[in-house]
Amino acid sequence: MISTQNVTLRYGKRALFEDVSIKFTPGNCYGLIGANGAGKSTFVKILSGEIEPTSGHVSVTPGERIAVLKQNHFEFDEYEVLKTVIMGHKRLFEIMEEKTALYMKEDFSEEDGNRASQLEGEFEELNGWMAEADAASLLIGLGIPTDLHDKQMKDLSGTEKVRVLLAQALFGNPHILLLDEPTNHLDIESIRWLENFLADYENTVIVVSHDRHFLNKVCTHIADIDFGKIQMYVGNYDFWYESSQLALKMVRDQNKKKEEKMKELQEFIARFSANASKSKQATSRKKLLEKITLEDIRPSSRKYPFINFKPEREAGKNLVAIEGLSKTIEGEKLFENLHLTINKGDKVAFVGPNELAKTTFFQILMGEVQPDSGSFEWGVTTSQAYFPKDNAEYFNSDLSLVDWLRQYSKDQDETFIRGFLGRMLFSGDEALKKANVLSGGEKVRCMLSKMMLASANVLIMDEPTNHLDLESITALNNGLIEFDGTLLFVSHDHQFVQTIANRIIEFTPKGVIDKMMTYDEYLESDEIKRLRDEHYA
Repeated sequence: MISTQNVTLRYGKRALFEDVSIKFTPGNCYGLIGANGAGKSTFVKILSGEIEPTSGHVSVTPGERIAVLKQNHFEFDEYEVLKTVIMGHKRLFEIMEEKTALYMKEDFSEEDGNRASQLEGEFEELNGWMAEADAASLLIGLGIPTDLHDKQMKDLSGTEKVRVLLAQALFGNPHILLLDEPTNHLDIESIRWLENFLADYENTVIVVSHDRHFLNKVCTHIADIDFGKIQMYVGNYDFWYESSQLALKMVRDQNKKKEEKMKELQEFIARFSANASKSKQATSRKKLLEKITLEDIRPSSRKYPFINFKPEREAGKNLVAIEGLSKTIEGEKLFENLHLTINKGDKVAFVGPNELAKTTFFQILMGEVQPDSGSFEWGVTTSQAYFPKDNAEYFNSDLSLVDWLRQYSKDQDETFIRGFLGRMLFSGDEALKKANVLSGGEKVRCMLSKMMLASANVLIMDEPTNHLDLESITALNNGLIEFDGTLLFVSHDHQFVQTIANRIIEFTPKGVIDKMMTYDEYLESDEIKRLRDEHYA
């Protein structure tokens, strides 16, 4: 178990945390959430001992081992991959190194023999004989093939290093596991493997993630950082979000009798518990949910931007026809002789590992990049709004946000512009911020404002959820579900893709896979698995 007693952290006069007392117990997985800048990663560092609180303290049950997902990707560059994973269990690794050094001595003394015997006993207790097999199993589950296990870390790509460091954190069944954004740089197969691993984990897990699907799969509790305090809630992310919305509705329904409200809550809980899997975490979560009372659900003070795309006019049937499109960049063939028809009302998610192909395809459709051959033609009734993956060029100015957004607005009135910015959570003096000092998340909210003002009937979005906090991702998700135009998009957010897309297109080395289905259907389909095996063979 790990707990905090009256933890306060101050930077100058600003208190990031104030008298936080909270307990994390074995058998549970806690999702740590909060707006960008609320201090999620900082709190994880306080728990791990990397940051000392200004006052208060952290308590860990004596003898329990904490494992942390390391963020320094170069720390283990001189070590082999398999050894790096085993280093996650510090004591076991020390024993293995000392044993090796002893057995290599030419003048092996009786004292050395006694020490070796002592080490062998401890090695046995820690299940050391299985260390390499366990480490290899974790690596394979996270998509690191056997032929990389003996290579040095410096020979691996950035995404491969992240996976090795995740395997290192998971190694040796730590009592307390602290994971800050563990799904970053993981493909779908690795994320699903991690979800299954954590769903049956016996010990304490505390995780920070912007991936709502992941939080829903693994969490038994949500720990919400808000105004320097941390509130604990039973259930996964969707339960936290929807129960806070239900609580808000109940506050407004003052006239409803308590019995009616209780019935509404019980129906709500039954709906959430109905589809629970048989994993340890899901079973535990179901039992906890069944004990919830009206007093346990509270409205959240969290603010959500208002995201609503309204096309100025309806598009005709002919949206865009793509004929024989080909593009190669620096010798890499991205797509060849591509034929596609996008239909009115299609919400197409472009998936698969080839990021460059997806981005270049969008750039060609927007006229930013020329294809090597082939053509495309937009229907005369279409209008497009584009969200590029890299938006830096839009913010190379010292215009205030009011003046920045005015460039893209038909209505030039300041009251209108400020009202629009206010809906996107830029209120008061925030609207006078300079465009060139914005954070990543603020830039994304500005780009979404620009797109809404365009009133286009076709949206093209390349990774719009990058840099956004959970509230903005949820608002964008809901806005795109309600959008009644046509959408082409790329996202690594599972829930975002699953709830929005009605068509999936994947660029592969041997052409495209193009199916009218949801994302989960695409992932579960045996036919698609066979097609993907053929296309990537």
